[in-house]
Amino acid sequence: MALTSSCADETLIAEVAALVVSALNLEISPAAIAPDEPLFGDGLGLDSIDILEVALVVSKRYGFSLRADNEDNLKIFASLRSLADHVAANRGQ
Repeated sequence: MALTSSCADETLIAEVAALVVSALNLEISPAAIAPDEPLFGDGLGLDSIDILEVALVVSKRYGFSLRADNEDNLKIFASLRSLADHVAANRGQ
């Protein structure tokens, strides 16, 4: 039996992609963000200020806090899928 580390469904991944595009006024379609593409650097090219904006929007939308001092932030914001997985695991808490 294969283990899957993803707990976010495609609908949630698309919703989080739309939030990222909207929050940062990106000139791309949310569907153009590959779920496993890095959000930093060579992937989507986000920087730390962009991540703060995304964290604020995600926190407001899903009702939980993404803290700047969270030691898991690099993992949480590694890709769209990892961010969506974090949302799926924590929303409504």
